Amino acid sequence: MVYKIDPEKDRHYIEEFRQKPIGAHSPGLQRLLNTMRHDPSGKQVVLVCKRPFEEWVLGMMPADRREPIAIEDGPVFTEIEEAEWEVFRRRWRLLTGESINRPLRD
Repeated sequence: MVYKIDPEKDRHYIEEFRQKPIGAHSPGLQRLLNTMRHDPSGKQVVLVCKRPFEEWVLGMMPADRREPIAIEDGPVFTEIEEAEWEVFRRRWRLLTGESINRPLRD
């Protein structure tokens, strides 16, 4: 059985991820992330490194892996945590229909 995200039950993981987007996560958050990383359509929002350790942009992985990744024009992230947070926010919206309107840092 494939786990489905329940926005009501899983919403508390948003703050956990926001506080620590990189590193070890609780089992519940890891389960949520694993679910967010799998899209049955084959399409997936991904990070693309433009300059190692310096710049990242968002892209869309195509369903047909022989096709190129569609790179977005912007924004350009200079912190990997900010980039990971944006990927999380977009995947959450795609899977739940809800927007997360919070920056990584207050």
